[in-house]
Amino acid sequence: MREHGEVSDRADSGGPWWRDAVVYQVYPRSFQDSDGDGEGDLRGIAARLEHVRQLGADAIWLSPVYPSPMADGGYDVADYEQVDPRFGTLADADALIAAAHERGLRLLMDVVPCHTSIEHPWFAEHPERYVWSPRDDGPPNNWIASFGGPAWSRDPRTGRWYLHSFYPEQPDLDWRRQDVRDAVAGALRFWLARGVDGFRLDAVDHLLKDSQLRDDPPASAPPVLPEHADAERLEQIHSRNAPDIGGALAALREAAGDTLLAGEVYLPWRQLAPYLAHVDCAFAFELLHAPWEAAAIRAAIAAALQDDSSGEQVAWVLSNHDFPRLPDRVGARNARAAAMLSLTLPGAVFVYQGDELGMADGPGGDPPHDRAGRDRHRHPMRWDDDLPHGDFTVSEAQPWLPAIAVAGGGVAQQRTDPDSILHLYRDLIALRRTLGAGLTFLGEDEGVADGVLAYRRGDEHLVALNLGDEPRPAPSAGRVLRRTHAARTPAGLAAPVQLLPGEGFLAMI
Repeated sequence: MREHGEVSDRADSGGPWWRDAVVYQVYPRSFQDSDGDGEGDLRGIAARLEHVRQLGADAIWLSPVYPSPMADGGYDVADYEQVDPRFGTLADADALIAAAHERGLRLLMDVVPCHTSIEHPWFAEHPERYVWSPRDDGPPNNWIASFGGPAWSRDPRTGRWYLHSFYPEQPDLDWRRQDVRDAVAGALRFWLARGVDGFRLDAVDHLLKDSQLRDDPPASAPPVLPEHADAERLEQIHSRNAPDIGGALAALREAAGDTLLAGEVYLPWRQLAPYLAHVDCAFAFELLHAPWEAAAIRAAIAAALQDDSSGEQVAWVLSNHDFPRLPDRVGARNARAAAMLSLTLPGAVFVYQGDELGMADGPGGDPPHDRAGRDRHRHPMRWDDDLPHGDFTVSEAQPWLPAIAVAGGGVAQQRTDPDSILHLYRDLIALRRTLGAGLTFLGEDEGVADGVLAYRRGDEHLVALNLGDEPRPAPSAGRVLRRTHAARTPAGLAAPVQLLPGEGFLAMI
């Protein structure tokens, strides 16, 4: 049986624990190095759990720690039921799970069900588990991989052509086969038996493709969510998101039981119903990619909440290991407002490590580790400016990516500054527990100026954010619970009548 320590399976409201939960994403290679090899590891994560607890998060999500050749940063899995030696051992994983539970934190594993590494033993020993071209002379269709180029490559050992929705080192599994469903379901059960509390499911919109392998037609309009330029040329109606996706997801649901399944489904929210019938929540990528404009942000939020204002099946995300960090995407001036936005929405919110410091992108690796250019989003966590490498690793080690400085300082420095963005995250996470149910937008007839996003949470709380480039009048409100810049209006004072660009407040109505 799993031991949860202080962790309860239900939220205080009586619903599932993930309702309105804050999940902290850990990119293990960049969180904390415990052995001086320049790469983060499981023991390092365990040593830094107190930071996550003090932040107020409910759970941590680990990006993959399985054995991997690292062609795709660990998302090319060579063994679903082991730990890569660079990260530690299964015993270290067990110790991390126990340490998280002792602090009241749940732990989610990242599962990559669409594909494996080409170095997974299955590719040679069970080739029938993968998707192959029925032709001997090449690809059967025009499908494009997510990172660009053809989605088919020739296996030099057999001469056959295999499908890869991502890199050529990541052959796609055939999820219409029962043995594939059983094998991946078995991996979920393996980790559940070790005490994990749920899973983030990677790229599940690519799990099933057209059984007839038909061509994708030319695109008639730009995609709602950004794609690689090659992929944007086609309407991806056959290469992903097959209509019978429910059968594959049902196998994962059965294996997971009542533990959390959070789906990475890279589709517009209106297309997620078949996925939400089986997963507990899905990422709202329209918000992540929305321009930093009040109308666009409002539309993205409304799209995800149109059928359920409680947001119970929404997982909000504004940055992660695949996309530019907040200061680079919305502007450094707006990073605090972005934090207030995400942490006051109804539903679960995922916070990427370093966001709570206002961490920006770095230069990446030289030479690069990731061919798609995502190294710059994955630089090591900044713990203490007074120590070499920001205390990510020992002084004589060379971090796998440079340990870049953060404008507001590391954790140690921001901890002592009550107006730091770290304190903003802590305060907002504590306050979100008190917010009323649902979300109601305010309009111009309620005193909301152009460029300002304002909404009520329940009957008592108001959030107002200036997303524009000029000072704007603030909507009428009572006393402030938290302003993006605490020193300008301390908690308990009357709400300001004007908001500067990048400012906002959470106040009583």
